[in-house]
Amino acid sequence: MPSPVREKHHRLPPESYRGNVVVAFTVNTSNHFPYFNHPEAATTAMSALAESFPEHYGHVGVYVFMPQHVHLIISGKDTRSDLLALIKDFKQKTTFRLRQAGGEFGWQKDFYDHIVRANEDYGAQVRYLLRNPVRRGLCERWQDWPYKGVLGQTWEQLAAAIATL
Repeated sequence: MPSPVREKHHRLPPESYRGNVVVAFTVNTSNHFPYFNHPEAATTAMSALAESFPEHYGHVGVYVFMPQHVHLIISGKDTRSDLLALIKDFKQKTTFRLRQAGGEFGWQKDFYDHIVRANEDYGAQVRYLLRNPVRRGLCERWQDWPYKGVLGQTWEQLAAAIATL
């Protein structure tokens, strides 16, 4: 008799996402469908992210919604922070709201994440994230892409933070 299929666990332990930690996430839509080509969907998702961020004690963050996925780099504020719970809450709110509005929407079950270590170039990672729409040919300058934002800070504070690193 064949053995049952066992799903590989590739997520770090939940405590890895808690506290004063910086994590880069990439969350794909179900079947890579370009839901965020529609401004209403992108606006709804950005609103859900902005709500989930303080609820789970996010400190600062930057994000870019692409047609088929979202890139985020977020940090935890203190010992109460739980970035894994933040992402799960954001995904749940987005799905609920977009389906409630009459649309079909879904996220892939899993997502990619990377714990940003102290010796890594945070500024380079933020610049890479923000330039995604340019690399994909969606706009000529990252500043022109409408589906981006900062959390817990202003654009000026982000610029100062990555310029001094």
